[in-house]
Amino acid sequence: NMVDLPSGKMKSREGTVVDADDLMGEMIQEAGRITRELGKIENFDSDEAEQLYKSIGLGALKYYILKVDPEKRMLFNPAESIDFNGHTGPFIQYTYARIRSVIRKATAYNELKEFAGFDCRAHAEAMNDREREVVKCVLRYSDELEEAASRFSPAVMANYVYELAKIFNQFYHECPIVDLHQLDVSRFRLRLCWDVSAVIQKSLSLLGIHVPEKM
Repeated sequence: NMVDLPSGKMKSREGTVVDADDLMGEMIQEAGRITRELGKIENFDSDEAEQLYKSIGLGALKYYILKVDPEKRMLFNPAESIDFNGHTGPFIQYTYARIRSVIRKATAYNELKEFAGFDCRAHAEAMNDREREVVKCVLRYSDELEEAASRFSPAVMANYVYELAKIFNQFYHECPIVDLHQLDVSRFRLRLCWDVSAVIQKSLSLLGIHVPEKM
């Protein structure tokens, strides 16, 4: 990509090149500022917080660049790149961390500890529309990876994993994951959560982006 920078202290001077280390440092600082404002680090010690800022800042930078087709020119917007609710790396990272939190809390119940062994075919006929959308998107992973490789375009995987995170969040907000009165439904939904988290982790790893276990 040809990447333009906005006005302000991240902007390059005419005829000069912005130092990548400086840009990464700015992104990590911005990640720390926004994360503290959102109150997402109450249970983090200082080392964990610094690692989180690095993961978010670098994830935001890498994702914002890689989601654009390699042949296109782009304007890098630091504030937009780190929006936890936008088409961004941090939004996808936060979705992963949310899933991991759900799984940790659910497996505190003895009845749900063994959800990974649940035979999902038993729930196939009873799937609702949101569950079906998530399953279909998860199953597209191999095809999307093949397309990304054939086109030499990381943007394919970047946009696919964003779509998966967005579809998962719709499912999460409409379908209770844990219901001890419907154990098989809970086991199926936890297994679905697990599969989504695995695909998010693999997809972001291909883009060189770390996924935090908690945010």
